[in-house]
Amino acid sequence: MLRLITLLVAMTFSTIASAEPLASWADGPTKTAITAFVTAVTTENSPNFVPPPERIAVFDNDGTLWVEQPMYTQLAFIIDRVKALAPEHPEWKDEQPFKAVLAGDLEALQASGMDGVTKLLAATHANMTTEEFERIAGDWIASARHPRFERLYTQVVYQPMLELLDYLRANGFKTFIVSGGGSDFMRPWTERVYGIPPEQVVGSQIAMRYEVQNGTPVLMRKPEIAFIDDKAGKPVGIQRHIGRRPILAFGNSDGDYQMLDWTTAGAGKRLGLILHHDDSEREYAYDRESHVGRLDKGLDDAASKGWILVSMKRDWSQVFPAIGTTGAQP
Repeated sequence: MLRLITLLVAMTFSTIASAEPLASWADGPTKTAITAFVTAVTTENSPNFVPPPERIAVFDNDGTLWVEQPMYTQLAFIIDRVKALAPEHPEWKDEQPFKAVLAGDLEALQASGMDGVTKLLAATHANMTTEEFERIAGDWIASARHPRFERLYTQVVYQPMLELLDYLRANGFKTFIVSGGGSDFMRPWTERVYGIPPEQVVGSQIAMRYEVQNGTPVLMRKPEIAFIDDKAGKPVGIQRHIGRRPILAFGNSDGDYQMLDWTTAGAGKRLGLILHHDDSEREYAYDRESHVGRLDKGLDDAASKGWILVSMKRDWSQVFPAIGTTGAQP
């Protein structure tokens, strides 16, 4: 009997150890700061206690929750959609920005600016119902693979961030994505991958209109951009969609600067974090000069703002989940 009890105790401690929160975060000041913040705002009768309804945490997506190099994932989706639709549009071979996409000329594509982006969105994201777009985006994300890591895009999410999302929710937080990417591009898969349901995804939006087609109500996606959820648009999107100022914000680029600034300027205890991509071996190393996920002003101002710079190289013992684990499903 004593031997059985000893075995059960050992198994219990083993289970507790394996369930350690933030297991892929290296022990050190960053992990300690996160857990200390969560303890402070969740301890009742403490001066820093925050009631559960006010425990709002917002996360950028590209470069914060998953890989954004060598190009934003939604851009890869757009490129694949243009190529798939090109046989129906022979005029595209001579028309920018489609010509640049078909030729693989990313410099010419970048030079097309916002006008080019609008044309690409109109061709690949509009003139269809919301259900049709959800199906197209869902089918693509289920099979498209990252060019360097040769994994599905849903398998190049960051394991430490999955753990952080779980840890916050276990402590009464509600977690939101606040991304410059399209909300309707992300919503088909965020709940399965991040545990974040569609109604907690805040992103850029295309214009829509209500129609009745053959007696069935539908929402048609128009070839117009309704809202860009980036930079100064992020606090606006948060207020419109969530209606509460977050107490924690996590980003990785200057596109997240205003979101972190607005979050941490509020009353009470707050936490702002910036993921610094400084690990070229396991992922990528980039910041000030990058055309994707540029981090310049945020790098300069983090210390004075009290934001924590999270080093991918130093603070993460693991970058990606093991294939087949929760959060890395196709």
